[in-house]
Amino acid sequence: MKPMTALFTAAALILTAGLAQADVRLDRIPQLVKEGKIKPLEELNQIAQKLHPGTTITDTDLDNHFDGYEYQVELRDTNGIEWDVELNATTGEVLSNRQDT
Repeated sequence: MKPMTALFTAAALILTAGLAQADVRLDRIPQLVKEGKIKPLEELNQIAQKLHPGTTITDTDLDNHFDGYEYQVELRDTNGIEWDVELNATTGEVLSNRQDT
């Protein structure tokens, strides 16, 4: 019986982790902006690029966490160095700014 309990516990943790961080569908973004739940993505992109002038955005991702929306921006500078910037999508606050290794 113990192996079965462990299996169900593991399955529940995996499912809960999936719910804790979920990608926001593209078709939901305009409504979230309209409702004021997130800033426009163009504005968030500008915040990230001001941290690293002259960079190009290579990827973005908007996630819904239990504590709010997080926007992740991947940038590449003219020297080929990649940067990962994470922003609070509601306030624009920089949560993380690090060189991708």
